Amino acid sequence: MSDAHADRLAPTVPPRHSPAPAHAGVTGHSPQRARPGALVWIVRIVAALFLIYLCLPVLLLLIGAFGQTWTNTVLPTGITGHWFSELAGDPSFRRAFSTSLIVALSCCVMSAVVGLPLAYTLHHRARHGHGAIVRLVTLMPVAVPALTLGFGYIAVFSGDTLPWLGSLWLLVLAHTVLTLPYLTQTLLADLRHLDIARLEDCAATLGASPLRQFLSIAVPNLTHSLVAGLVMVAALSIGEFQISNLIAGFRYRNYPVVLLQAFYGATGFACAATVVLLVLALAATGMSIVAASRQKVSS
Repeated sequence: MSDAHADRLAPTVPPRHSPAPAHAGVTGHSPQRARPGALVWIVRIVAALFLIYLCLPVLLLLIGAFGQTWTNTVLPTGITGHWFSELAGDPSFRRAFSTSLIVALSCCVMSAVVGLPLAYTLHHRARHGHGAIVRLVTLMPVAVPALTLGFGYIAVFSGDTLPWLGSLWLLVLAHTVLTLPYLTQTLLADLRHLDIARLEDCAATLGASPLRQFLSIAVPNLTHSLVAGLVMVAALSIGEFQISNLIAGFRYRNYPVVLLQAFYGATGFACAATVVLLVLALAATGMSIVAASRQKVSS
């Protein structure tokens, strides 16, 4: 090939690694880079506003619990800790606190006795394509408002036939019905994750009955999820107010019901009582998180 012919072909062949123009990256990609940045800032602002909305009442309660007086002012005046000593010496709050603990512990026992076999049965029926109606019924206490359940209890148990309104066992039963779906769903999620069907088939070939399979295979494998679910049940029971306010008698008022009445009196006393309830809720949440993390590590 002659030199003249090569010179004519050279301008028509573009270089393989020619750099892009400097203005191409600016005009072509700057809007796409700006949009994610603006979206991130919007999400951060919304999250910050939500945290302020969530934490500001808690902060005001903490300040009010240690404030001496709080009347027609933005913040309380003075610093004191006598509200907590008055709270510890108040007989109505001590009785309400013991009632809440008794109801929560009884609710945990009843939820465990009912929830374990129920979740196990629902899991096996779901494997065979059944159990949708039963699962729907178990989730109804979550879907139905608590006020509706409370008015239903009043209509059923306030007559002469069943005069049990205001009794302790009715309060425990109502809390169990309200919190049982949360425990059941926790156990069902763990059963789907464990996939214990193979272990049950092996046990069945060795002659184990269905009850023996449940007690020796399902229950030991569900220990961590059961503990996490029961902690959540206890937290929900201790903080439950709507049904308790409707069906609890004067002798068996739980802590949130008495707490509402405290706000009609001294503000600092009511703030201190709310802080105690908040500490209990945070402790229950921390125990549930620890139990869930141990479950993940063991699985």
